[in-house]
Amino acid sequence: MDIFQLIALLLTLSALASYINHRYFKLPATIGMMVIALSGSLVLVLLRHLGMLDADEAAAFIHSFEFGDLLLHGMLGFMLFAGALHINLDELIQVKWPVVTLTSVGTIIATAITGLLFWVVNHWFGFDFSLIYALIFGALIAPTDPIAVMGILKQTGANNRLKMKIAGESLFNDGIAIVIFLTLLGIITGETVPSADHIAIFLLLEVGGGALLGLCLGWISYQLIRSVDAYQVEILITLALVAGTYSLSEIVHVSAPIAVVTAGLLIGNHGRSFGMSKKTRQQLDDFWGLVDEFLNAILFVLIGLEVVTLNTELSHLGLGLGAIVIVLTARFISVYIPIKLLSLRQEFAKGTIRILTWAGLRGGISIALALSLPESAERELIVGSTYIVVVFSILVQGLTIGPLIKRLTATSAQ
Repeated sequence: MDIFQLIALLLTLSALASYINHRYFKLPATIGMMVIALSGSLVLVLLRHLGMLDADEAAAFIHSFEFGDLLLHGMLGFMLFAGALHINLDELIQVKWPVVTLTSVGTIIATAITGLLFWVVNHWFGFDFSLIYALIFGALIAPTDPIAVMGILKQTGANNRLKMKIAGESLFNDGIAIVIFLTLLGIITGETVPSADHIAIFLLLEVGGGALLGLCLGWISYQLIRSVDAYQVEILITLALVAGTYSLSEIVHVSAPIAVVTAGLLIGNHGRSFGMSKKTRQQLDDFWGLVDEFLNAILFVLIGLEVVTLNTELSHLGLGLGAIVIVLTARFISVYIPIKLLSLRQEFAKGTIRILTWAGLRGGISIALALSLPESAERELIVGSTYIVVVFSILVQGLTIGPLIKRLTATSAQ
């Protein structure tokens, strides 16, 4: 099966899942499509375990999509740009300290706590698991997924300030976590020197370089957009900006997600206000809104299908369930510490810590990073645990975050 046939089949599956969800289930789009794909995958897995079906061909077919590469080196840049494009920079600046603190300190705390607890639980289950691989799991599962988070936030009744904290953190912390992940992976492969100063410089160059590159390329694109009034040309410029920024970032070894988000914020705010006509703004919003919905459909169908490729045993399932508790515990601590420190200088609404903890959805980025690990015994355990955490996060947390926000905000308003 060639690449066009694979894409055609994936589009067909996504369209069918989208139709079935909209027509019958009426769940939030991202959740509904993943539920449908997951249900189909579980049926195949059940038939395989009953000896009624050889699912190896189905697993090989899903492997052929190369989920990790497709997301990390294809879809992710466009989805991050679409999300950043609609973030109001003035509102984001108002919550800059919670966002910056949760993105940096919170991600590091979550990585460390998750890694240590995951290492302990692995040994409790009798698995020979190294601490460095446990920390890698902590890094790939620490970031809240902007694609999942922003898709779910549209369905909640959260106020703009709370939404901005959640969305701002999710847009930036994946870039930080990917840098930590690559640093730890480099230590395993021998590409990174495991010294504090070397790692600190690497993090600074990746994050700062990504932001600077995104700002420069975004500014050049803004000048081009400003000089014409033709929405077809301006939309094409934004497409080139995303693809070019992401590709160049990977070539010069700076954070591609942070570069794309920075460019998206610049175009979505400065470019929208000073470089576009009203018609162009409308066309741009409609186009990128459609791109966002389209890629979300494909992503969450793929997440649902991936269960066919997992080699699960009962002990692995137990480890995955333990990982859910670990990740939620680490998330709570990584939110609690920064918010309590910041609350010494500014006031937070009642229930903020609980909402931010439960709104920390994990998604495709975590799965893609897990799948990018080199073959090893640890990789199999990490992939299985990551998948279980992501499915729980999207289905359980995603379906309950809206009611939680309404209940806590209603209580605080009384």
